[in-house]
Amino acid sequence: MKSLSDVAYQIDGQPMFKILDLAQKLEREGREILHFELGEPDFDTPSNIIDAACNALKSGDTHYTSSMGLYDFRVVAQKATLHSRGFLPTLEQVLVAPGANSIIYFTIKCLVNPGEEVIVPDPGFPTYYSAIKACGAKAVFVKLKEENQFRLNPEDLKDAITNKTRLIILNTPSNPTGSVMLPSEIERVAQIAKDNDIYLLSDEIYGRLIFNNEKSFKSPSYMDHCKERTIILNGFSKAFAMTGWRLGVAIGPEEVIEKMGLLVSTIVSCVPPFIQRAGIEAITGEQTALIKMKEEYNERRKILVNGLNSISGISCIEPDGAIYAFPNIIGTGMTSDEFAKFALEEAGVALLPGNNFGESGEGFVRICYVNTTKNILKAINKLKEALERRKWK
Repeated sequence: MKSLSDVAYQIDGQPMFKILDLAQKLEREGREILHFELGEPDFDTPSNIIDAACNALKSGDTHYTSSMGLYDFRVVAQKATLHSRGFLPTLEQVLVAPGANSIIYFTIKCLVNPGEEVIVPDPGFPTYYSAIKACGAKAVFVKLKEENQFRLNPEDLKDAITNKTRLIILNTPSNPTGSVMLPSEIERVAQIAKDNDIYLLSDEIYGRLIFNNEKSFKSPSYMDHCKERTIILNGFSKAFAMTGWRLGVAIGPEEVIEKMGLLVSTIVSCVPPFIQRAGIEAITGEQTALIKMKEEYNERRKILVNGLNSISGISCIEPDGAIYAFPNIIGTGMTSDEFAKFALEEAGVALLPGNNFGESGEGFVRICYVNTTKNILKAINKLKEALERRKWK
């Protein structure tokens, strides 16, 4: 039998689903498992958003539409950008895509040649690494350090640049650490990208989920208004509890967005129009449910971090944003993989080893606070009890 393409063997996928598979296997065997492994909001999509999609379906909004996105949606995205980031992109700068993950791939595919380099945070979102490999490019890692609250140091970024660097990927608030970069740090990264004439993909999927009032969200797009080198990546999965809807938005230089639109038309034709109608409602409609979700996340965040810091051998920096905590588990004497296996099998708590997010994630685990306060407290107690039992073995 003939072998697959070289690119096919470079595709990694997302490692978190391996833990999910193991957790579900234990559940089929009758075990109770508390799930904290996936960044999947446990809230339902707000009813007004669902109603908008249903109304669109009933009115016949089920046909092909422009691969760039509905005109109405792109106008709403324009206005939302003006309100949240201080500039009004042209319509030709706005692309609607089937989820944020696709935008990562489309950006790399359109900007980076095989063998060229993409600078990424480590630890960082695994799709960055997988998409880079799938495009035949090389990932260059910049370590996010615990002593710097896991915020990317712009000078470390500058030191990683070579004559092969084509793209920088920035993610704040961060998956998996929950860190939020300071406005001054964002400004420095934008300046570095400009000085070196390098494209900058700003992953802003968690921009609505910042909990520290002393840290405001800032986009590096302030410098060029996405006309020269900056591409904003945004989506609806996290802040709007719309993971299964697969809806994302990219804003960038017109030529880049045009080529990314051609990839959309080639691979998926278009994002279903009724889903885009739901997206319009998400942005422009009633926000009460979203505010309540954020308040609940904030409460869970505090309870989880306090609980983790009460466990011997574990320490956890309080994350300022996103939906993740990234505790240090070195004091338990286990590696990240060992701790994740131990937590699942001995405590019934599903979480992810930090090295799933890059080599610098070793010694940490990622815990998503996308479960109830009751279950968070239960998970903390189960981890404490399991670690106590381990001491006496």
